[in-house]
Amino acid sequence: MTKYQPVIGLEIHLELKTDSKMFCSCPNEPQRAEPNINICPVCTGQPGSLPVINQKAIEAVIKAALALNCKIPEHSKFDRKNYFYPDLPKGYQISQYDKPLSEKGYIEINNKKIRITRIHLEEDTGKLTHPEETGFSLVDYNRAGVPLMELVTEPDIETGAEARKFGQTLQMIFRQLNISQADMEKGQMRVEVNISLAKGKKMGTKVEIKNLNSFRAVEKSINYEIERQADLLENGEKIIQETRGWNENLQKTFSQRVKEEAHDYRYFPEPDLPPLQISPAQINQIKEQLPELPAERKIRFKDEYKISDLAVEFLTSQIADGYMFLADFFEASVSELDEWLKSREKKFDIKRRPKLIKLMTNYMMTEFPKYVQVNSEGMEKLTAENYAEFVDLIDRGKISSSAAQAVLKEMFLTSADPEHIIEEKGLKQVSDKLQLDSIIQQIIDDNSKSVEDYLSGKENALQHLIGQTMKATKGQANPQVVSQILKEKIKK
Repeated sequence: MTKYQPVIGLEIHLELKTDSKMFCSCPNEPQRAEPNINICPVCTGQPGSLPVINQKAIEAVIKAALALNCKIPEHSKFDRKNYFYPDLPKGYQISQYDKPLSEKGYIEINNKKIRITRIHLEEDTGKLTHPEETGFSLVDYNRAGVPLMELVTEPDIETGAEARKFGQTLQMIFRQLNISQADMEKGQMRVEVNISLAKGKKMGTKVEIKNLNSFRAVEKSINYEIERQADLLENGEKIIQETRGWNENLQKTFSQRVKEEAHDYRYFPEPDLPPLQISPAQINQIKEQLPELPAERKIRFKDEYKISDLAVEFLTSQIADGYMFLADFFEASVSELDEWLKSREKKFDIKRRPKLIKLMTNYMMTEFPKYVQVNSEGMEKLTAENYAEFVDLIDRGKISSSAAQAVLKEMFLTSADPEHIIEEKGLKQVSDKLQLDSIIQQIIDDNSKSVEDYLSGKENALQHLIGQTMKATKGQANPQVVSQILKEKIKK
């Protein structure tokens, strides 16, 4: 592949989270099961109906533009994009062409700047289904008119992995801004790839891959298309400018149609909508509403909590329960931990805090992925207060590491606090020397060979004795206390 240089740009469509559609008052519920319920004369393109601009959708795009370092012009407008398709009821789409809401932005991925050409706003189309062997198609207009934001990048991306990382970063930002859930499986975020292969200064022919609904598909389709185009060029064949789809089962792209040019859409200013005028005061007002973004949060977490780069990346890159970021849960848990320590200890031991925070992040990184998936219900019953108490109990030796895993699993399944679970399931760690004395003496009596090995300098023999004690106590003995008692008894 040193002979050819991949040149890749992305187009990303995002269904915005507003109460109503883009140009009418119909509910914005594109996933509604019953077809053609949320429709009206405007979104179905009835003669004489007039559109009205959704202000919340405009503000959502400006939020995204500000978060992505874009310039927001003072003047913008809507245009008609003319083409015929059964899911486009008016015979044209209200979109933006030469005066979008924002342009010339960027974000950094792996210390590389990916430039954003523009972000504009338009209306979504309806949804077609094609029942097998029926000879007809069905159209659902619930999605027609849903506010749709489109982001177009410069061709700065060079690999499938880079495109995947860029899309995932955008998804995190959109969710943090609370402008969309950006669920790709539900079609709330859709990615299209423009890809060509350059040879030296000679640019290649651009091919578009449409409607990719997972980041894995984005990466795989790009990797496949790079190989496909390279093979054609090596065999002296030409690349056709076309639109292609992605077959997940075959793991390959396939031809759909010849690509249209911009002039084929016959853009002209939308006559039924006034031009937009956005003042600096309005932009500043929206800017004040922006939350802390992932990049900013990463810097603060590293400085404030003194946790590892790996932990920072994990906490700021994971989402559970829709808009619940693990970073938000972590900070809530730290706050509860501070209150818990102050209430349980006469004098707040500030030296314990870093150790407990590290323990908290370790369990989140190792155990949470077992129960928490994107948009899952895995954290609905786990509270920050209970998690803070859970970490404190581990640190104080109230439960063993194996018992801790069982307790945490139960906390994910129920709303019970950890002490209640420990009591109910008999998982409390035994640290009392009087309780352990006779058990350990029996272990010593039954394992004289291991005792002799330890006395002769074989440290592994002690671990065997500790293991036998843990087995005898069903994992409830405190291993540190067991080790101490064993050493004392053997040396007598």
